[in-house]
Amino acid sequence: MSDSFPQSIDVRALAEAGAQLEGHAPLTLFARLMDLARDNRASEALLETLGPVHWVATFLAVRVTGAADQPTLHLQVDAQLPLQCQRCLTPYAQAVLVDRDFAFVNDEATAEALDDESEVDLLVSSRQFDLVALMEDEVLMAMPIVPKHDVCPGPVTLQVGEVVDEPAKPNPFAALAALKAKSPGSDTRH
Repeated sequence: MSDSFPQSIDVRALAEAGAQLEGHAPLTLFARLMDLARDNRASEALLETLGPVHWVATFLAVRVTGAADQPTLHLQVDAQLPLQCQRCLTPYAQAVLVDRDFAFVNDEATAEALDDESEVDLLVSSRQFDLVALMEDEVLMAMPIVPKHDVCPGPVTLQVGEVVDEPAKPNPFAALAALKAKSPGSDTRH
């Protein structure tokens, strides 16, 4: 594995060579992921304990019937992100795994036209493709919508505005029905 990270790559050349790139990238390389840690000082301390982002990018040229070879990418990313639990409001390390396939086309119009019938996500091929941005996008989309511990490390305190279960109140119409049933001459038949 390599610790160097290619900022821009030639997708078609890597696919034709059947190249596999892999390595480690510091979380600090991903600006939007770093914003998650900066939102919370406790998460900043946790950030110091997290390891690098591990990634593998496998490029292949796949033969498409009646067309030229189509460049493809199989991307795997394994990251630990410093998030804040929305239940107990303490920071924790959230494992995020990405395992996705992509196919490359020549332009945006082709991607839009083929998107509905394609089983994989379509991207526009480039000689200066930004692999860092793609990895960051995929990690952000793989994050949980509501980050939380599986089991919080301490008791969870109630927050202002949180609904507390109240005992059920008796139905006032039930008492009225009981009075009506007890009164003499209350014949319910019509």
